[in-house]
Amino acid sequence: MAETTKTTPHFKPTLGLLDGTMIVAGSMIGSGIFIVSSTITSLTGSAGWLIFVWLITGFMTISAAVSYGELSGMFPKAGGQYVYLKEAYNPLTGFLYGWSFFAVIQTGTIAAVGVAFAKFAGYFLPRLELTPVNIAFSVGNIHVHWAELQAIILIVFLTWLNTWGIESGKWVQRIFTVIKLLSLFGLIVFGFLLGARHEVWQHNWTDAWNMRSLSGGVGHVLSTPVLGLAAIGAIAAGMSGSIFSSDAWNNVTFIAGEMKNPKRNIGLSLFLGTLIVTIIYVTANLMYLSVMPLDHIAFAPQQRVAVAAADVIFGHIGTYVIAVMIMISTFGCNNGLILAGARVYYSMSCDGLFFRRAGQLNRNAVPGWALWAQCVVACILCVSGKYNDLLVMISFVAVLFYALTVLGIFILRRKQPLVERPYKAFAYPLLPAIYIVLAIVFCAALIIQEPQYSIFGAVIVLLGIPLYYLALSRKKA
Repeated sequence: MAETTKTTPHFKPTLGLLDGTMIVAGSMIGSGIFIVSSTITSLTGSAGWLIFVWLITGFMTISAAVSYGELSGMFPKAGGQYVYLKEAYNPLTGFLYGWSFFAVIQTGTIAAVGVAFAKFAGYFLPRLELTPVNIAFSVGNIHVHWAELQAIILIVFLTWLNTWGIESGKWVQRIFTVIKLLSLFGLIVFGFLLGARHEVWQHNWTDAWNMRSLSGGVGHVLSTPVLGLAAIGAIAAGMSGSIFSSDAWNNVTFIAGEMKNPKRNIGLSLFLGTLIVTIIYVTANLMYLSVMPLDHIAFAPQQRVAVAAADVIFGHIGTYVIAVMIMISTFGCNNGLILAGARVYYSMSCDGLFFRRAGQLNRNAVPGWALWAQCVVACILCVSGKYNDLLVMISFVAVLFYALTVLGIFILRRKQPLVERPYKAFAYPLLPAIYIVLAIVFCAALIIQEPQYSIFGAVIVLLGIPLYYLALSRKKA
């Protein structure tokens, strides 16, 4: 590996604070904010708890992001969270994260976002609707839909684009993130100005903190009170959607080798990006509540809350406005995910814990082989058809590792007290400790509420243990 790194190009530090912020915000905003409020509302049954879920998710996200600022300043290296876990604990912990990242966290998110792009393209090309009649071809019992095929084409295209160098990926990220931010701000403003109705707002906020499970449909709602531990489980299940929608904020830490002044700019990018997205998410949900009754949010057709809201705001053309917005949003989101993710595998390979070729940069100074390996796994997950299950697994595993990483701040302050810290975790030790507690409660509640796929996520992590020792043996050989 030492010989390899001498003969391959080095990362080019060409990304500034704006690029870092665009990668954070652009990677976070995919399709979730347009959809998952439907599930949250059906689980909690009230305006107060809907906003609470988004607020607590935003608080957790910003808390973790400002805590990561300390780690990014200490270790401004490609690989980000993988490096932090390795330094705080040991190489095995770092590997388990990197393996989970490759197996489900990053690749599963890329797949789900790619399919979301195709599903909303279905408004213009009905063949892309994810329905049993729209099957492109079958291989045995595996049926590949046109939407999944479109998602694969999108992922392959963006992977190819990013193999041409960091500049191409940077400009795609800038352009599409700016467009999606302006579009979301526009939707929120027009929602309040054109679609808001006082009687709807007043009705939604009547008895706003009485948690209920909603079933049935629009105009035929069955409401069941939710109490005690079931309430915590309902919040956790709802938060699996909001956390998935807010995930990938840490992607900027993976590209530290390509950031200008990474000790300063990564921490600032994390804070600014997560703050912007949290404000957008909370105000978007307040707009939904001002435009539609709770049952219309909970039972929006195919959970497309933003489409239902846009129909109220703009009329029938609103459906197509939202479809275009989501296609722009998911395109930019996947570009950020693909761009950043391959840097983790590169760092693992440099440590001798991943395929050797993943640790090589191509002539454009990017980890081309790692990009294509990530592409292959994401494309396989595209045809799994288990997107809701992936959401639970990704949320559980990602938050588990976020908690471990934030705990690593406490460990590193004792292990490496003399290492330079351009940033220090905000409100340490209180805010990081609160985040860890909330993350543990979330993971425990998710196991209770969604045991099958939460445990399956944990099994994927544990499968990394024999793979780690296999990699060590190959490294020694």
